[in-house]
Amino acid sequence: VYWTAPGTDDRPNTPSAAARTIMTLDQLEKGAVARIASIGVLDPDVEGKLREMGFCEGDEVELLATGPLGGQPLAVRLNRRIVALRRGEAASIEIEPGR
Repeated sequence: VYWTAPGTDDRPNTPSAAARTIMTLDQLEKGAVARIASIGVLDPDVEGKLREMGFCEGDEVELLATGPLGGQPLAVRLNRRIVALRRGEAASIEIEPGR
């Protein structure tokens, strides 16, 4: 850690953790794209299942569609695959909205 006078810091501007928008995958709007920030935030037992399905921090996801009964299941594009998730499983995945 080093100290610099205010206004003289030459490091690139990067958003701080507080400035980033974090939400869960079940809150993503249809057609929106995001990056996975963390997995298993609500239920650590679900984390293993999601990782086996291919979910990993940094992966790109897109909400393609929601089902007719209570919005379940969610159809999610994960990299080049389409995965169906229950709303509770999607709530265990924190995302950073993208483009």
